[in-house]
Amino acid sequence: MTKPLHDLRVFLSALRRRPAAIGAIAPSGPTLAGLLASVAPSTGEPVVVELGPGTGSATRALGRRLPATARHLAVEIDGELVEHLRTAHPGLEVVHGDAAHLAKLLAERDVQQVDAVISGLPWALFPEELQRAILEQVGAVLAPGGAFATFAYVHALPMGRARRFRALLAESFDEVIVTRVVWANVPPAISYICRRPVVRTDAG
Repeated sequence: MTKPLHDLRVFLSALRRRPAAIGAIAPSGPTLAGLLASVAPSTGEPVVVELGPGTGSATRALGRRLPATARHLAVEIDGELVEHLRTAHPGLEVVHGDAAHLAKLLAERDVQQVDAVISGLPWALFPEELQRAILEQVGAVLAPGGAFATFAYVHALPMGRARRFRALLAESFDEVIVTRVVWANVPPAISYICRRPVVRTDAG
């Protein structure tokens, strides 16, 4: 079996088990994956984290971009996908866990700050409290000058949770760039590139 077909079989198996955690009909295409990966530094010793890497579309794009000195971690909640990633990407640090506990998961691996976070999570399927919790975790670990990249399917943008997520991004980051539509993806998607997390205080 070729690698793309194997990845698709693993993806479909995960979709049957956890449709609410996958939220897609196919793995992200190479154009979208490359767009997401473009926020990661290509020089130095960056630390980059993926949330919900799935079968590894963005993982492969990051592997082509990151220098050999980079540290690349992936947080995945689905056990079968964890095993697939560990087999298919032996140089990847795969963390079996929930992105809502990102700071703790990273601290357990002596990581306090990261240079980029790339997310494949199905935000439109998450309730607002979970969206907010994960974004707060991302903001807590993102280093100054770092970037957070994620995507949304065009057909889902009118959904209430998708609209709330877009509003939460504006609350959570000083800069939110909406990219062009990647029509070649299945389904077509846009990506959000976010920088400078907003620091919240208890005052007021």
